Amino acid sequence: MSLLAPTSGSVVLQSGIAGGGPLAVVVTFVLLAAFYAVTLHLAATFFIGDVESQKAAYVGPVPAAVSILLGQYGLQAIGFVSQSLGVAIVLVMTLVADALAIARVYDLSVGPTAALTALHVAFAAVLGFALNNLFGLI
Repeated sequence: MSLLAPTSGSVVLQSGIAGGGPLAVVVTFVLLAAFYAVTLHLAATFFIGDVESQKAAYVGPVPAAVSILLGQYGLQAIGFVSQSLGVAIVLVMTLVADALAIARVYDLSVGPTAALTALHVAFAAVLGFALNNLFGLI
């Protein structure tokens, strides 16, 4: 739903839901966790072979929660962090959380965990880029 609001003689398209309250955060979390789970399952199937999809479903919420919580709430509390440094911190912490969850759920050592995490990032980037080009959502 969108509203047209006049500003200084021009028309600006605005979102019908202002502020993005708790429902927006929950929906974003669920969609992001599902996206991470699908891309991890694809990467794990490519890297390990036949794996249960439930394992990816256990891992997906972890990087989703870390990226949403740090991106939305964690770095806003710290006033001295620049936006580019904040993005870097969120990316690194999301990757660390992803790697720790992958190592725990898939029971992998450090080397295979790093490789599967890198593949997961690559699959997520490619699928995210493709979805952005198709639908312009991201």
